[in-house]
Amino acid sequence: MSDKRRKPLRSKSPADKKSDRRKDPGPALKPVHNWSVWLLLPALLAATLAAYYPAWHGGMLWDDDRHVTRSDLQSADGLWRIWFTMGATQQYYPAAHSAFWIQHKIWGDDTLGYHLVSIMLHGLSAFLIAVILRRLAVPGWWLAAVIFALHPVQVESVAWISELKNTLSGVFYLGAMLAYLHFDQNRQKWRYACALGLFLLALLSKTVTATLPAALLVVFWWQRGRLSWRRDVLPLLPWFVLSASGGLLTAWVERSLVGAQGALYQFTLIERGLIAGRVIWFYLGKLFWPANLVFIYPRWQIGQGDWWLYLFPLGVAIMLACLWRVRSRSRAPLAALLFFCGTLFPALGFFNVYPFRYSFVADHFQYLASISILALFCAGLVKLIARWNLGSMRVMAAITAVLGGVLALPTWSQSRQYIDAETLYRTTIGRNPSCWMAHNNLGNALQKTGHLEEAVSHHREALRLNPEYGEAHNNLGTALQGLGHMEEAIAQYKEAVRLAPDLAGGYYNLGNALQEQERFDEAVAQYREGIRREPGSAEMRCNLGAALDRLGQLEESVAQFREAVRLKPDYITAFINLGNVLQRTGKPDEALIQYQQALRLKPDSAGACNVLGSALQQQGRLEEAMTQYRQALQLKPDFAEAYNNLGNALLASGRPAEAVTQYQEALRLVPGFAGAYFNLGNALQAEGRADEAIARYSEALRLKPDFIGARLNLARVLQGLRRYAEAMEQYREAVKYQPDSADAHNSLGVALATLGRLEEAATHFKEAVRLKPDYAAARANLARVLSMLKKDNDPVQWN
Repeated sequence: MSDKRRKPLRSKSPADKKSDRRKDPGPALKPVHNWSVWLLLPALLAATLAAYYPAWHGGMLWDDDRHVTRSDLQSADGLWRIWFTMGATQQYYPAAHSAFWIQHKIWGDDTLGYHLVSIMLHGLSAFLIAVILRRLAVPGWWLAAVIFALHPVQVESVAWISELKNTLSGVFYLGAMLAYLHFDQNRQKWRYACALGLFLLALLSKTVTATLPAALLVVFWWQRGRLSWRRDVLPLLPWFVLSASGGLLTAWVERSLVGAQGALYQFTLIERGLIAGRVIWFYLGKLFWPANLVFIYPRWQIGQGDWWLYLFPLGVAIMLACLWRVRSRSRAPLAALLFFCGTLFPALGFFNVYPFRYSFVADHFQYLASISILALFCAGLVKLIARWNLGSMRVMAAITAVLGGVLALPTWSQSRQYIDAETLYRTTIGRNPSCWMAHNNLGNALQKTGHLEEAVSHHREALRLNPEYGEAHNNLGTALQGLGHMEEAIAQYKEAVRLAPDLAGGYYNLGNALQEQERFDEAVAQYREGIRREPGSAEMRCNLGAALDRLGQLEESVAQFREAVRLKPDYITAFINLGNVLQRTGKPDEALIQYQQALRLKPDSAGACNVLGSALQQQGRLEEAMTQYRQALQLKPDFAEAYNNLGNALLASGRPAEAVTQYQEALRLVPGFAGAYFNLGNALQAEGRADEAIARYSEALRLKPDFIGARLNLARVLQGLRRYAEAMEQYREAVKYQPDSADAHNSLGVALATLGRLEEAATHFKEAVRLKPDYAAARANLARVLSMLKKDNDPVQWN
């Protein structure tokens, strides 16, 4: 036992205590040795999955189709483009879009998988919050995790598929923070590299995470009371460089590619400060009283002359000053507010982001920022309960369960909005009636379900609220076109592209409407303008190819179809259209390849089977053609065109009785199918049933008076029955309907010559030759009739 004399204890003076507080390094890091903390992970995942159950099967909303991987990006080359081609995706978040790419490989367009992944990522983020706060010795760390997981303000980030950006970047952000806290304790280089890698992934998922290095400095200041250049700031300098680079790139993308520019974004610096002040108070209010949460909040009117708006930034400044004054007692409130405001900074209004055209606030903007305020609230609550001597495990568990349950109920209710677009936008309009975007998008949702009249009313309401809304003019046009109001639709499309010259969809829809009116030259001009704005639109190129085909510009038509299938390798319509044009340009083998490719892409496509059968039939491969037609009918039993084509193949094979059965089935399915009546007439004629053939040709002409083939065949049957007057009438009608038909003129000439009206016959033979100089039969007939006019010859056989 030591014989050293102990120094007498003495109490500290107030000055000593004050000095100790200044030297206090703050809460010590608490290593996670208690494995019971890991039990929180399955509990958080289960609670989160349960609270978000209504959103599990939620459908695609707003711009989800731009985030779930498009067909042209679903290949390995598409993944390369996601990372290395600017503009391949809506925003340059390659890590997030790679996650979408991987998910699409697993479950395609089934939304359940996307929702479950986002919900579980959110639960994992809540767990990481618990681990970080426990490591920082923050009281109530478990409660903060539960509240973060179940707070209704997070619903927009979790239930909306597009906001996988938030939930994924949140995991990377929190993982990077946890790894850096480990590095800060032991300075191991591999931990620093791990933290930096996770931070880079967070930036590549969503650049709001660029605030992480500043957030870490706030944490270190809260811990130690001051910052050391060498220990705290210097290691984070590369992080700040990455943050600045990512932020500048995203700001450029938002302006140049997404469209966050124009009159709606023109604010002075003072006005942006007023927006920022109000935004901070708005988000704080929603955290503590999450009532009336809205997908799109009303957009505030901001003006420098509104004195009351200055109260918001002034209030923030006063709050910061007060918390600075009391920092000697506790740095936690000031640190929490700095973390909150700093993390919100990219969305405070100082930078243009696209959603600002609708509202300056959105719940998903405070996904990460909310962590510090929730942690501060939970720490204060737990300390207060402990001061009341109520801090037993049972009491804490009960409080956690009660708060979690109280928050889970509105979260459940809020997540039900995300079941489908119609539900979401009706709810939004109910809470924000002046939301012109919601009226427009609800109109789009109603169009998809066939409620066109109601869709028109919502598009008109959107335009009443915002007359300069080009997208609403475009969408109103599509609804009107669906109702058959073509001229009004065209007027709306023209107004859409006038107001929004970069709206490629407006040119596309205008081109479609013009093409439907057979105004092909005008349609081509609109498609070309749309392609200039959106060169990667396979649909636009396909429709341009179709319009060029109708104009007879077959070479360029083929080029457009080829480009369409290059841009969208699974575009079956483009493959079929390309095959059709190649068929008409005398390239049947190439056409066959295109049809076969369409069928490989979609083996269950009845349409692809049908066109492949037609191509085989034109090559004389009748048995193979009939196999394809039968396959089409097996896939689609009500496919009238396939029945008609099968009949044609049977008739060409010399089996007219079987052909009759197929034509009759086609007509049973589509009573107004003029082509099937014509073909049925041909089959009946082949069987020698002339009277029945005449009835079918007549029905075809009733349905389609300008059906020249039906008139000529009807006339020939009548002529064969020596009903010359009726036959002559049909020939004359054929010429009247199609004066440029060489066949019609030749057939009329033959009928006239047969009746001895040689001069009239000669006139029509000459016209047939003029229209078709290589028409050998017409030339021979003309020579014979001219010879007969010179001398009285015996009757001849006419061609």
